Amino acid sequence: MTGITGFYSDEWTFWHSVGLQALFLPIGGFVQPPSGVAGADTPDSKRRLWSLLRTSGLMDKLKLAGAAAIDDSDLYRVHTQRYIEEFRQVSKAGGGDIGDFAPFSAGGFDIACISAGLAKAAMSDVMAGRVNRAYALCRPAGHHCLSDRSMGFCVLANIPIAVEAARAEHGLGKVAILDWDVHHGNGTQSIYYDRGDTLTISIHQENCFPPGYSGVDDRGSGEGAGANINISLPPGSGDAAYRAAIDQIVLPALDRFQPDLIVVASGLDAGAADPMARMLATSETFRAMTQTMVEAADRLCGGRLVVVHEGGYSEASVPFLGLAIIEALSGERTEVVDPTLGIFDAQQPQADTVRFQLDRINALARTFADTAAL
Repeated sequence: MTGITGFYSDEWTFWHSVGLQALFLPIGGFVQPPSGVAGADTPDSKRRLWSLLRTSGLMDKLKLAGAAAIDDSDLYRVHTQRYIEEFRQVSKAGGGDIGDFAPFSAGGFDIACISAGLAKAAMSDVMAGRVNRAYALCRPAGHHCLSDRSMGFCVLANIPIAVEAARAEHGLGKVAILDWDVHHGNGTQSIYYDRGDTLTISIHQENCFPPGYSGVDDRGSGEGAGANINISLPPGSGDAAYRAAIDQIVLPALDRFQPDLIVVASGLDAGAADPMARMLATSETFRAMTQTMVEAADRLCGGRLVVVHEGGYSEASVPFLGLAIIEALSGERTEVVDPTLGIFDAQQPQADTVRFQLDRINALARTFADTAAL
């Protein structure tokens, strides 16, 4: 694999705060303050990924970049003016929560605009040929955010903002967005649900978040009919299930759709140590999925691939999961050995459980194969 891989980050994104929480619950009433941490969505897992990239030497092989904050023209392609103005004013007044489980502190609006700006810059550079592939270390994340409401730690829809900016500035056509965050990519789905120019695929833990949602029957509407795919996996799914979902459902869908760009919403919370879900993916799972997307992009859209960071809350394992992704993205392998791999390999489901999971994936694959190319 040859080419330049861009890596986009900004110190301010590590300063985003969701306030004091016990896991994701606001402190108060009978919710006791946590000991030594501020909840699930802290900057530490992302900062530790950045640090591992530096100490491993991989950072030296990447083209490093920051980004300007997005402006109102970028925001209003995706979000309603009412929502943006409310977000801006509450941010200036000291912060709050104007959605569902999406708190932010003073200055949260400005930091979110930088986070979305990283995704926009990564996509713009790939489209302009300045880099071949790109990874944007965005925080706060974006895939739960609706056009008019924040949700699940997500306050701006980073990927749709970047996609629509690239369409306006670079004439970008068909886009495939694969979301392998363990939680359903409901915000991205809602924004593109009735559009045929954007294929949205979410691989997620069934009923995890939003609570009680599977989404298998939600296939898009109008011009977007068939352009939305939800791969809902049972808790405990591991390496074999994720690889099968990619091979049997995602790749055929990409081949039918023939995108001009592939975007990955890269949550790392399907990792086996994550406190916010119950899946068993390993660093080798994420490496294999990334490698498959690199090969798909090379085959379908001139190698154009952008990976945008979403969730992932284990400070211990997220750095190794992210490193594996960026190694696969760049074609560089460091000397780092994931110390969790042996443990999580031993925890993978037994053969009969894997057969159950694969039967479910096979059934979904047959359902989705009926969708004609858009």
